[in-house]
Amino acid sequence: MGMQGDFFQLLKAQGYQFGAAGQAGNGQEFTTATTILAFKYRDGVLVAGDRRATAGNMVMYDRTDKVLEIDRHSVMAIAGVPATAYEMVRILEHSFKYYRRTQLQELSFEGKLRAVSKLLKDNVAAALAGTGAVAPIFAGYDFEQESAKIFFYDILGAEFEGVEYAVSGSGSPTIRGILHYLNTWGDQPLHAMSEDQSTIQALRLLTSAAEFDSATGGVNREANLYPVIKLITRDGVRTLPEAQLKQSFEASVSRFV
Repeated sequence: MGMQGDFFQLLKAQGYQFGAAGQAGNGQEFTTATTILAFKYRDGVLVAGDRRATAGNMVMYDRTDKVLEIDRHSVMAIAGVPATAYEMVRILEHSFKYYRRTQLQELSFEGKLRAVSKLLKDNVAAALAGTGAVAPIFAGYDFEQESAKIFFYDILGAEFEGVEYAVSGSGSPTIRGILHYLNTWGDQPLHAMSEDQSTIQALRLLTSAAEFDSATGGVNREANLYPVIKLITRDGVRTLPEAQLKQSFEASVSRFV
């Protein structure tokens, strides 16, 4: 249950043979997403992702949204193949909406977790073939427990709770270590941070991931391009505007890099 980003390496170590890594059946490389993270802060959960999508060593797109809102109180952050992940999110969005309209109540948080796991299990063949692997983070507000929660999954649909934080994608090894350090020996644990403090930490974490992982996109101030950051509280999902991210980055991140 270590770093989700190492699941392919685990399978390879056990002798599983993949096709050409990152290639579709016609030998062409398919587009993948990269670094996502989530951690608890004082008011709920912060979920963030960089914007870069790559195909092998080529940057295909620098404005990918990897933190996708499913309903008013839950999001899924994606690492892996965007085409597969986006389809999963569309299915979840329609499923949750259908349940809400037919049952006149929200699907329970436990029910949402089962729905995500089922989609991943149904996708096992494509994941093991190397053409549709997705290792997402699911976060939402659990009204039965009155708390925001984080769960992460491997590509086979196994579900794990990120008690304080979770990471996935190619840049995850770097930021997972930083998150552990901050949460254990920082001035205060992650869950005690304010919204402003947690936003700054998310920007610093993704900037650090981009420094050591070429597949992770950093901040591009000239293009006004910043990560996607969403906050989940009892009041619902809120996306931080680029103007706020720009202000936080220039005040507390850019002067150190």
